[in-house]
Amino acid sequence: MDQSSFLTPSQADAFLAIALGFAFAGLIAALYRAWRHEPVQFELLLSGGSATVAAIPLLVAAGPAVIMRNTLRGRKYERRKVHFVAIATALASLWSMAIGYQLMHVLHSFSG
Repeated sequence: MDQSSFLTPSQADAFLAIALGFAFAGLIAALYRAWRHEPVQFELLLSGGSATVAAIPLLVAAGPAVIMRNTLRGRKYERRKVHFVAIATALASLWSMAIGYQLMHVLHSFSG
């Protein structure tokens, strides 16, 4: 097999988008943890008022990292089934791809 046909350009873009999305989600989650000394969690949406409104963009950005953290902890400590982990990983990957494509679009618009 020829090395130049290993990935098509659209497959390479998708892989880059997933990687970029997970990296960005992890960065946002790490910055929040450094600032508040607690992990990002979906329960932030239950606080009510303006805190809930402020939590929405945070959770949109950090969502894949939160899903993967909760999934891996659930697998380790709660002995969740492997198919649950696979479904959660697929969901987090799709979410990460959406974030990554948006970041790629923003970076492309800055580059000219």
